[in-house]
Amino acid sequence: MAVKTNIDMVSIMRDGLSNGQGVKYKRLSDVMERGILEGLIEPGRKLPPHRVLSDNLGVTIGTISRAYGELERLGLVVARVGDGTFVRKRGMERQRDEGFRNFSEEPRQFFDMSRNMHIPGQETLFLAQSFQTLSTNAKFLQDISAYTPDAGLPRYREAGAQWLVQRDFHPIPEQVICVNGGQHGLLCSMMALLRAGDTVVTEQLTYPGLITAARMLGIRLIGLEMDEEGVLPSALDEVCRNHRVSALYCTPTIQNPTTAVLSVARREALVRVCREHNLLILEDEAHGVLVEDRPPPLSHFAPERTILISSLSKAVSAGLRVGYVHAPPALVSRISAALRSTCWMATPVTLELATQWIENGTAEYLLRQQINEISRRKALVRDLLAGLEYRTHLNSPHFWIEVPEPWRASEIEAELRQNNYLIATAEAFAVGQTAVPQFIRASICNTSGDDQLLRAGFDALATALGQGGGRFHL
Repeated sequence: MAVKTNIDMVSIMRDGLSNGQGVKYKRLSDVMERGILEGLIEPGRKLPPHRVLSDNLGVTIGTISRAYGELERLGLVVARVGDGTFVRKRGMERQRDEGFRNFSEEPRQFFDMSRNMHIPGQETLFLAQSFQTLSTNAKFLQDISAYTPDAGLPRYREAGAQWLVQRDFHPIPEQVICVNGGQHGLLCSMMALLRAGDTVVTEQLTYPGLITAARMLGIRLIGLEMDEEGVLPSALDEVCRNHRVSALYCTPTIQNPTTAVLSVARREALVRVCREHNLLILEDEAHGVLVEDRPPPLSHFAPERTILISSLSKAVSAGLRVGYVHAPPALVSRISAALRSTCWMATPVTLELATQWIENGTAEYLLRQQINEISRRKALVRDLLAGLEYRTHLNSPHFWIEVPEPWRASEIEAELRQNNYLIATAEAFAVGQTAVPQFIRASICNTSGDDQLLRAGFDALATALGQGGGRFHL
């Protein structure tokens, strides 16, 4: 049956190629689009492999790639790495069922450029010293063996407020809630302030941890159109006028994955729209802490409705799992209650370490180390990306790279995986079933610490992309 169906599909495509109008790939995509919409090509059906179809139709593999890519852009098919291209059917999701994880179970022979992680530095030395000092402090040992207030001890909250300070923004300790990392802070905030069935708007491409949390909580996500600066206020306003929206989630500084940074004017415009439609704002500062002179957070412009979520994970130590949520006074108790329902309290031993490091300057020192190492590693591989079109930010740990036509991001990912290199495609960050751009995210954060391996990985990436013409954006 499958063979007959493939023969029928080839017949449909051959007819479209002969009688259609326009360039070859567009003739193919047009006739396949009609076949899918009219039910001639059934939902869930696997399309013929690129090479098989190329041989049968007498066209290049590039033509087939562009035709399939057009159908993917229209949301009619789904490309699965290593498996093929399938006609989309109801309930068929992108390959994100388990979410986007920061721990890789791939065999060690893979060199991972797919994840943004904290780059190991001198934190292990400081950990050893701190644990040794704390082990002789009887009061500390007694304190961490007992329950603490759900939002954290006053001293921990003061340290959190100190960590969150930036230009024109001076948080109040009583509005700070200590959490076990930024993801935990995001989950607690959503649990406390949103309900199943609510709608949250976010960037078209957004943090995968939000997508996973929203799915678990039954919260609907709508992606907003973006430009090179980030979310468009006009797009936010339009969606709010057509949907009942509860909240906006966004990353104003070093947006993940596009690396965009919202200007002050754009932040003010977004706040005006949020006030007009009475939206809660969930503001993620995961990578923003790497930018010293960043614009003030949305919390500065809309303190009455903004939840600011930050952590030490990208700057100091991922394993500490220390994060901070800064909320309007009226919402602190609700988020604290959600925290209590998940883990009673954030872990005192790691909060004590983080507090001491913030107080004595160790956290700031490790932050400087992280920024310098990101800069050093990016300088090490930048020449390998010459000729490619990409975006990054001075302090971003990754490059956002456009895939030249006629190739698809999924094809580049598959080719690199065959050579034991991992990268992330735009699919991992996409909201809903909308079409995704053909981009990949390549990170310099691999923890191996081997510069030769890092250059080899980016050299393989550049080779796979063919080093097409383009320019560099900072």
